[in-house]
Formats: sequence, structure tokens, C-alpha cells
Amino acid sequence: MSRPFHRILKAAMFAGAMALSLPALAGNPTKRVDPVYPADAARSGTTGYVEVEYSIGPDGKVTEVSVVDAKPGRVFVAAAVKAVKQWEFAPGESRGKVKLEFKL
Repeated sequence: MSRPFHRILKAAMFAGAMALSLPALAGNPTKRVDPVYPADAARSGTTGYVEVEYSIGPDGKVTEVSVVDAKPGRVFVAAAVKAVKQWEFAPGESRGKVKLEFKL
């Protein structure tokens, strides 16, 4: 086997092993609850987004939610987390990530 081919084969095997070790990301929820727009933000015309990652239990229910990014600051975080905690997925999915937009 030639050296360049051997290096390519090793790189492909490593990439395949890495792909197998990555957790599966969730598809579309079977139950999705939209966040409630905070009244103060609506009155002031504030818009923004919250990006969250979530874990899904064996029963398809969201078990943990963590905020990855939010703009502006904490304005929409509580509403986004509360909504995503109510989502449900097909059993067997393990993780997901979503960006929730808050627009008037």
C-alpha cells in the first residue's frame, strides 16, 4: 500500500470513529410548546433570540435545557427554557439544539 493512500485510509477511519461517537441530534418534536412572549419585552418592542441545547430521556421527554446564547441578555431566557422543557420527541432520541426567535 502506498504511503499517501495509507494516510488517507487512516484519516477516513479516524473520521468514521469520530462520527460514531457523536451523540444523535433530535428531529422534530412530536409535541412543541411555543414560548410566551414576555409582556415587558412586548410593551417595549424588544426582539431577540435564545439558542438552547436540550437532553431527551428514554421516554421522549426533555430532561435538561441549557442556554447556549441569548440576545438581548436574559430577556427571553425563562420563556424559552420553560417552553422547551415541555417538548416531547420520539423515544430513542438523545439531544437537540434549537434557536428560538422572538419577533413582534
